[in-house]
Amino acid sequence: MKPVFLTKSHREEFALKRRHDEISDQHRRHNQITHSISNTVNTDRDQDLKRQRSHDRDEELAKKELIEQYLGTTKPKKRIIIKPNEKYRFSFDWEKSEDTSNRDTNIHEAQLLFGRGFRAGIDRREQRKLSSKSMNVVDKKLEDMNVRDWRIFKEDKNISYKGTKIPLPMRNWEESNLSCKLLKAVYRAGYKEPRAIQIAAIPLGVKQRDVIGIAETGSGKTAAFVLPMLDYIERLPLMSEENYMEGPYALVMVPTRELALQIEAETVKFARYLGFKVMSVIGGESIEKQALELSKGCEIVIATPGRLLDCLERRYVVLNQCNYVVLDEADRMIDMGFEPQVVGVLDAMPSSNLKPENEDGELDEKKVYRTTYMFSATMPYGVEKLAKNYLRNPVVVTVGTEGKIADTVSQQVIMIKESEKFSKLKKLLVELGDYKKAIVFVNTQIKAEFIVKNLEKLARFRVTTSHGGKSQEQRKTSLEGFRGNRFNVLVATDVLARGIDVEDIAHVINYDMPNKIEDYTHRTGRTGRAGKRGVSTTFLTLEDRDVFYDLKQMLIECKSPVPPELARHEASKFKPGTFRAHS
Repeated sequence: MKPVFLTKSHREEFALKRRHDEISDQHRRHNQITHSISNTVNTDRDQDLKRQRSHDRDEELAKKELIEQYLGTTKPKKRIIIKPNEKYRFSFDWEKSEDTSNRDTNIHEAQLLFGRGFRAGIDRREQRKLSSKSMNVVDKKLEDMNVRDWRIFKEDKNISYKGTKIPLPMRNWEESNLSCKLLKAVYRAGYKEPRAIQIAAIPLGVKQRDVIGIAETGSGKTAAFVLPMLDYIERLPLMSEENYMEGPYALVMVPTRELALQIEAETVKFARYLGFKVMSVIGGESIEKQALELSKGCEIVIATPGRLLDCLERRYVVLNQCNYVVLDEADRMIDMGFEPQVVGVLDAMPSSNLKPENEDGELDEKKVYRTTYMFSATMPYGVEKLAKNYLRNPVVVTVGTEGKIADTVSQQVIMIKESEKFSKLKKLLVELGDYKKAIVFVNTQIKAEFIVKNLEKLARFRVTTSHGGKSQEQRKTSLEGFRGNRFNVLVATDVLARGIDVEDIAHVINYDMPNKIEDYTHRTGRTGRAGKRGVSTTFLTLEDRDVFYDLKQMLIECKSPVPPELARHEASKFKPGTFRAHS
């Protein structure tokens, strides 16, 4: 075969073609690689999107489950109808006769109901009133009340008893078994409905049972012992020349003069309609003048223990026929050191009129036995000892919680320095305004005078004061001026912490924190009385650490805010006197 010789032009043509083929191959390989990479990227993107959608779906389901757990599902549940049979019948633990609703709704009336249990064509507000009334055990006839009804009634009034042979409480004044004349006096005095302590204690007093009453301040305790006392005196012979020298028929002992005068005024509201004479025997007034009045005779004496014991020792009065005794604020009398005087007065009465200690012992129908009432916010050892020695088979009546502040009081505690107290006090009184009343409590007479003097300089506060350094006439004038709105700010020591009833006290300010939590309770109880709202503000310093623990517990119990400084302080964590408090 002959060799082929290519010309230059042929060689260039072949080289050009080979170069073109190489470039074409390169483009093809590039396109294949690009397409492969694009497919890979798209696949990865799709997978990422799928994963994100799955994650979002899981989060949405978790969120729905959480909402349903706490708020419930919004999906309508499928209605399941179960045919009645023996398996699904309910058995209630009360009989039909015990139903407290007192309604006679039959099946035909039930078919007239629509919406949420209302009848068509009748005003819903009227239906609510009727429904509420029908459910109230107070409106049941007395003979229709059963054991369960009485249990519900006592729970509603927050009343509890301890004792035996306890008479039923009264639901209204007509069920009190008081005399007709006394009931008229009750209505004339403006008493419309009985308060809880009256509901529980008056039936016991009418039966002449010994009673220990525990109730919060402002609960109506005075009428709870005054009304059965007057009912008892009504059944006795009229006071005359033949018997008035034997002393009064009834005695009320209280710790302070102000409380004695207040109870005297409250007792006169009822006693004047019955023709009974009421007299107060207290310190700070002429004992000779009081002796002269006692010599004229009276049915009821209201006294402080010290002055009454002085009158007994000087033979200005005797208690030979006194068979109705009331010890009001008994724990306060013990705290103030009056226990020897109280015991001295009780021992001056004939011991032969005490009931037998055995509750099953027979009572002589011809004999008049002593009835003893004792009211106390707490039950310290001294009060228990008095009760054990001088009360016979007492019934303990508790309304609310022992030693608890009423829910109508809003408590606030402010951690503050001593030097900042007065400026804070001025700010609170300015916020009070001219038409509301406030009591400012302090621990010393000197501080009371200091506050009054500095407030009077400002010429914008109508302020007065009351403390042990004032005469009885001065204290009486201050209190009457405060009651009559001549003053709207009263600065006082603990002489006014208990038993004083002044209407519409809007604010109690503890300028000084008291040394005992019981005194704090009684100070605070001057406001929020008779169901009205009130505010209590307490200035607390580091010097008050001995009461930090009790105050913190009180605030927690009453669901009131605890200042962070108090909550964190070491003294608030352990009760003073315990091992851990000293460790």
